[in-house]
Amino acid sequence: MPSGEYALASRLGEAPRPTDPKRVKGHLDDLIGRAKEEGAEELVRLLADGPVRDLCMALAAHSPFLWQLALFDAARFERLLTQDPQGSHAEIVSAQARLFEGLCDGSMDRAEITRRMRVNRAAHALLVALCDIGGVWSLEEVTQALSGFADASVRGAVRAVLTEAASLGRLTLPDASDPEVGCGFVVIALGKHGAGELNYSSDIDLVVFFDPETRILRDPTEATTVYSRLAQQIARLLQERTSDGYVHRVDYRLRPDPGSTPTAVSLASAYIYYETLGQNWERAALIKARPVAGELALGERFLADLRPFIWRKYFDFASIADVHAMKRQIHAVRGHDEIAVAGHDIKLGRGGIREIEFFVQTQQLVFGGRRPALRGRRTLDMLPALHGEGWITQEARDDLTRAYRFLRTIEHRLQMVADEQTQRLPSDPAALKDFARFCGFPNLKAFEEALTTEARNVQRHYAMLFEEGPELAADAGSLVFTGVADDPETLSTLARLGFKHPEVVAETVRGWHFGRRAAITSARAREVLTELVPPLLVALGGTADPDGALAALDQAFGRMPAAVELLTILQSHDRLRLLFADLLGTAPRLADTVAQAPHVLDGLIDPAFVQPATGSEVIARQVHELIGTPSGFEDFLDRVRDANRYIRFITGGRLLSDIITPAQAGEAYAAIAEGTIDETLRHVRTAFEVDHGIVPGSRLAVLGLGRLGSRELTAGSDLDLVVLYDFDPEVRNSTGPRSLDVVVYYTRLTQRLVGALTVPTRRGRLYDVDLRLRPQGGKGPVAVQFSGFVAYQREEAELWEHMALTRARVLFADEGFARPVENAVREVVGRERRIEEVRRQARAMRDLISAEKGEGNGWDLKLAPGGLTDLDFVAQFIVLSHASRIPALIGLDTETVFARAGQEGLIGSDDASRLRSAHRLLDDVFQWQRLTVEGPFDPDTVSPTIFKRLASVVGLPGTEQLRSQLEETRRDVRKIFERLLPA
Repeated sequence: MPSGEYALASRLGEAPRPTDPKRVKGHLDDLIGRAKEEGAEELVRLLADGPVRDLCMALAAHSPFLWQLALFDAARFERLLTQDPQGSHAEIVSAQARLFEGLCDGSMDRAEITRRMRVNRAAHALLVALCDIGGVWSLEEVTQALSGFADASVRGAVRAVLTEAASLGRLTLPDASDPEVGCGFVVIALGKHGAGELNYSSDIDLVVFFDPETRILRDPTEATTVYSRLAQQIARLLQERTSDGYVHRVDYRLRPDPGSTPTAVSLASAYIYYETLGQNWERAALIKARPVAGELALGERFLADLRPFIWRKYFDFASIADVHAMKRQIHAVRGHDEIAVAGHDIKLGRGGIREIEFFVQTQQLVFGGRRPALRGRRTLDMLPALHGEGWITQEARDDLTRAYRFLRTIEHRLQMVADEQTQRLPSDPAALKDFARFCGFPNLKAFEEALTTEARNVQRHYAMLFEEGPELAADAGSLVFTGVADDPETLSTLARLGFKHPEVVAETVRGWHFGRRAAITSARAREVLTELVPPLLVALGGTADPDGALAALDQAFGRMPAAVELLTILQSHDRLRLLFADLLGTAPRLADTVAQAPHVLDGLIDPAFVQPATGSEVIARQVHELIGTPSGFEDFLDRVRDANRYIRFITGGRLLSDIITPAQAGEAYAAIAEGTIDETLRHVRTAFEVDHGIVPGSRLAVLGLGRLGSRELTAGSDLDLVVLYDFDPEVRNSTGPRSLDVVVYYTRLTQRLVGALTVPTRRGRLYDVDLRLRPQGGKGPVAVQFSGFVAYQREEAELWEHMALTRARVLFADEGFARPVENAVREVVGRERRIEEVRRQARAMRDLISAEKGEGNGWDLKLAPGGLTDLDFVAQFIVLSHASRIPALIGLDTETVFARAGQEGLIGSDDASRLRSAHRLLDDVFQWQRLTVEGPFDPDTVSPTIFKRLASVVGLPGTEQLRSQLEETRRDVRKIFERLLPA
């Protein structure tokens, strides 16, 4: 028996059957004879019967290459069979990497190292084949072993050429025993080698980068020449064919611009190339990049610097078009378009390995910038990652994983036959039948069925990702916009699509092609536009107002500096086209956001889009993650605006898609503002403390009031804030190099906070901030001392100021400060008051607002009689009148105040129900108004489509019914208001 249960021979499974066992028996006798000659008695015994004999018959029948390896050195064959395969692998790999030591001690010359590298490769190739065919190793173990040996070969070659160069005085090594230390260059593996999934007889794709500031050269100006020569020597040492064979074929053509650059490229030049000229196929190649030899840390730093190039910040749909174009070229040039077993290329052909790789890599490029879990190198790791992140189905994961394992196994069998880098199945029927047996199938028919099944599954999933392009509009009809005259068939097509004014549409689109909009004058933009116009018009035709949606798009083009990014996104994803068309027709405010920052559309196809979160903690974490790590305060201002705009857009998109209710949208908008304030205050404070230090013992809190405080914020709301601070009277000055008195300190800090929230940058603005609800309004200090705030509220504040406090909420507070602030607010709101006096003052304040701001039109749901302001005043009147007796009224939102008031008998239960229903209706419509239109809601300029959408939101068939319902509701609210707060 083999030595130990872990010996390779003890773990062999069923071997493939030879087509002609009688013919093979003679070859087996040759091996037995060779084993006896070499004293390999254990091998002779193993060949008598059992799995080793069956495996050897398979090798003799199907693989001349492997059979010669076994026959050439029977003693080696015996050792491999009787040892633990992992141990054998480790031993060979170690020997390959350390051959350079023979140069150091003089025991070997270059020729001997060359020979031994090839002997090691032969032993390793035989070992891997035995473990693969014998079922000892999984596909992952096979490819990892092949990759590990390639790593060792490259490292061995690098160490050898460095040692040799040092002995000739061409460079000085810091450590001769470890030549790679400080060598000034790195070898990076790409492709399957870089991914750790090398195939059996593959080339290895390498790039060599060097640090031009290296100190090991006699003349640093010769760095390019010296390192290029080293790179060429490494390749020669690995790929030169001798009587002992070769080690690896080396391909350096994936380096930057290989037609015009030296074999070794400086890191600085490579970085500039990738940043300025790098293409998507190079990004795809760099996904799998891995330093394997030389100064590994140098390579890791370089790849870290390239992350922004490889992993785009936004979902990058242009990658799909580029990768698919590459795939189409493969089919067109190499003739692999059909799935046919005989002569089929299992790598490049339809349903082949490359389609699985493209399927994975393209989605990594598109989504990996925002999803770090998708940045792995290995295909089999990324399929479950894509499913885990929600980008592919479980079926796609399982089908493609199974197909990849199957196809890679077939690929290895093809290459084991003659150690050739081939992926093409035999064309000859007899040879194909023989190969089917080598792959473990009983006959050719079973092999053909298995291959076509897997290939068709791959093709189906690949097509779902890549092959739903502009052809979606092919059945729409003629859509021609060349020349200056209208094409009659085009006008007919536009009419069928739903456009009421086809001539205007045709003229608008022709204007785009003629460059009348600066945003679409670049060659790339017009190229994309040509393909995009038909499917885009189909999408716009499906909206409630196609003409209005097109006009809105045209206006957006007029405001954008460049539209190629937006056009590319819309070209690559038909669902986004439909959603964007809906935005154009029903939510111009959101469409404007897209025009400013097209990549906010990414969020609409993120799987998390349909799983909304409106809680403060979750959204605060999202804001924080989107901001990332700014390089400085100016960078933070841009990043926080990007993050805020993105999450607000997603919230609006969810409301538009009926994923969340208007009330939930209010909570989400408030949480976004809260998270934004928290992040902004943290960064402002950090920068402020650099100059001014801290005031020891002081504390800061920020109160949110109004709709922010009650978590009913809208897409267009201002922020009502009050900033409070407390301090130790014994410590009035800050500790920084530019010390400030505590009052000045918090005044300036608050001004910095407000400035950071309101200042327009190149990324726009965040919010308008209103501090007028602080004590003494615009006349008082912008930051209020806590003791002064409490005293003012107790002794000087008017009732309307206490009304504002009914919706106050602590948004931020230093440790231990939130509770005192909350208690102070509760104490003020809950103090005992005369109900009649509250009623009188509340009514007087409401009348004053009407006199100063007017009552607006019937669509002004805030100021109009019976609108949201009336409802707020009623709720605040109830709280201030009864909170001293019923403290549970404090801190409730408006609708809950009405419900509790009805339960407590403070108002009639019928009034409570009617007020709650009215608030829900008016607030829902108000949220939608602010979502769809920026600024005042002017019924004379708002499109009919928006009115129709508002009606549908509350379940009404049209604008007139909505108008009637709102008027009736407001009349009812006003009656209750007049009864509770009479003039």
